[in-house]
Amino acid sequence: MISNRFCCTLALLGALLNLPAARAQNHPAPAGQATASRIEAAFQKFWSAHSPAEAERTVDEIVKTSVTFDEAWRRLQAGRTYSVRQTGVVQLSNRTKDGIEHYYAVTVPPAYDPARRYQVRFQLHGGIGGRKDNQPRGTGEIGALAGAEQFYVIPYAWRDSPWWGDDQVLNLNAIVDALKRTYNIDENRVVVAGVSDGGTGAYYVGMRETTPFASFLPLNGFIMVLANDEIDDGGLFPNNLRNKPMFVVNGGRDPLYPIFTVEPFVKHLVSNGVNIAYYPQPEAGHNTAWWPELKDLFEKFVADHPRDPHPDKLTWEAAGSSHNRAHWLVIDEFGNQPGDTSSMPDMNVFRSSELLFSRTKPTGRVDLLRTGNTVEATTRGVAAFTLLLSPDKFDFSRPIKVAANGHTVFEGRMERSVKTLMKWAAQDNDRTMLYAAELKIKLR
Repeated sequence: MISNRFCCTLALLGALLNLPAARAQNHPAPAGQATASRIEAAFQKFWSAHSPAEAERTVDEIVKTSVTFDEAWRRLQAGRTYSVRQTGVVQLSNRTKDGIEHYYAVTVPPAYDPARRYQVRFQLHGGIGGRKDNQPRGTGEIGALAGAEQFYVIPYAWRDSPWWGDDQVLNLNAIVDALKRTYNIDENRVVVAGVSDGGTGAYYVGMRETTPFASFLPLNGFIMVLANDEIDDGGLFPNNLRNKPMFVVNGGRDPLYPIFTVEPFVKHLVSNGVNIAYYPQPEAGHNTAWWPELKDLFEKFVADHPRDPHPDKLTWEAAGSSHNRAHWLVIDEFGNQPGDTSSMPDMNVFRSSELLFSRTKPTGRVDLLRTGNTVEATTRGVAAFTLLLSPDKFDFSRPIKVAANGHTVFEGRMERSVKTLMKWAAQDNDRTMLYAAELKIKLR
């Protein structure tokens, strides 16, 4: 017979052996640890998204974790973790949201270090008229136009999808986004260069889409090619070139775009506030034989002009919602207002009365100047716009004031929002361009 004392000893031993499990049941992991795990898992989904749309679908899940604004901000500034990748030329493709397939080549630097941020140069090719389809040409290497160590991106254009079309703007945006998801590129050092048709394309992109790019570098191109009736759709705005610096080269013996034809328009842009480093080559034809002499100047210009993700001064003109944003400005509604200014110099007017580009419908324009927490807006043909406010530029502990055409249209405090922060982070995929609030301004 087993004694009562022995039974008690066994019971006590069993209780001691099961003590850790019992404690685990009665005392689960600290709430903070569980919350941190949920936050980490939600952000991993965000970072692994393949597109802005996919990233945006993770925003609500991140908000539901109750992550603080400061924690979300810290994670977004740090960005995703990059891994070692194949170097050399990589052939890639994408299908833009208009359904068109695009091929492009990326040259990854030989000593690519995923812990370092790299400059990116888009190089737009010429000879579009001779290309019937979207297929890649050549090896995808930058060749003779190689310069500083950087990523080189060679997209392809063809007759039905030239550089001067919305489809190619979508393409360049999609490529920038894909690069940022795969490689550690410097968001503030992405430039658009091009030769011949590609140079003309650089002018076009600068007038349509400024936000992702640091500068535009048209070589042997000509802005007025875009005034062709088959190209000009009434949506080309030279005023928008004021936002970014340009590096321009043309040849004196170029049979297509000689200096004497191009230079009056370059001078017109400069006299109206466009920052252009202009290097005419009097003896050059329609080629880049001058590159060895100008390469260092070209690369120094790029290095000296990184993008300011939150420029204090902006101007943007548009005619619709497809190209209505410049950095922290979004034009929401168009239409003339009683308070519209009549004193906005228009770069589209050339030699007093001649228009550079046609106007098939009314346009709207907003010029912004930020000083501290005060924003002065000058507007024409705009009924409503949104200001995207970054803590890098605005002090959220103090009131923010917005004046439009000399009249105060907002004055008050704005609250930082995790949802707003994540919404724009999903869209922009940019560690340096983060927004805490949307300030909606209506001028009606």
